[in-house]
Amino acid sequence: MAASSPGYRKRLASLLAPPMLWLGVAYLGALAALFLTSFWTVNAFGTGEIEQVWNLDNYRALFTISVYRTITLRTLAIAIGVTVIDALLALPIALYMAKVASPRARKWLVIGVLMPLWASYLVKAYAWRGLLSDAGPVAWLLRPLGLDTPGYGLTATVITLAYLWLPYMILPMYAGLERLPDSLLDASADLGARPWLTLRRVVVPVLWPAAVAGSIFTFSLTLGDYIAVKIVGGANQMLGNVVYDNSGVAGNLPFAAAVAAIPVVIMVVYLALVRRTGALENL
Repeated sequence: MAASSPGYRKRLASLLAPPMLWLGVAYLGALAALFLTSFWTVNAFGTGEIEQVWNLDNYRALFTISVYRTITLRTLAIAIGVTVIDALLALPIALYMAKVASPRARKWLVIGVLMPLWASYLVKAYAWRGLLSDAGPVAWLLRPLGLDTPGYGLTATVITLAYLWLPYMILPMYAGLERLPDSLLDASADLGARPWLTLRRVVVPVLWPAAVAGSIFTFSLTLGDYIAVKIVGGANQMLGNVVYDNSGVAGNLPFAAAVAAIPVVIMVVYLALVRRTGALENL
């Protein structure tokens, strides 16, 4: 039976319906529970019990208390910065892998990109903590040049997260560039286009859907991260830290749910904007 026949698609849809339904119920049910909890409150007498009294106090606190606005903007800025840095780093790497490297070297490069994913998140984060310390390798390299290590703070957080999520940007870009016919690059060169013009007019339009796919990974993973900033961020906080503190030490689950709703809303808006560009339709 041909893969494009209506009967094949109907049979495939019937096979995938139960797991997709279960996934949808579990995922959407968890989100519904999250939003419902965000409208409740904690007992005012400090017992930690959740009172199912509907109100907007948690969201009012998010919008009126300046520290939470600052944390939200900081998290959003870090997510955008990590995504842009990863895109700039991934483009030449993916382009070399897909169009310059030999088939044998390409396999090893793919393995090299995947290898960091095999290591523990904590191992990689603490490795960067050691690298960026005052007595670490970064300081050894920069001090002879009159520079110093950035230490622990927002810069260290961006560097660490950009390293952690870089493979998630390289792999979609590499897959997108593999679909780019070499004949288009040859035709651009034959017509006298310089490499930068070919990159802008030929490569980037084809690569755009893959870059969007990679940005969804890097942007969403950064929005929800709270461990890296704990390890290398110094005294800075992100939204994930507020959620963690309120669901653990503070015991304020409704407020934690309200804070956790912010990255969800941001991602919904981001996906809606991306969908309007048509990039997702070409993935």
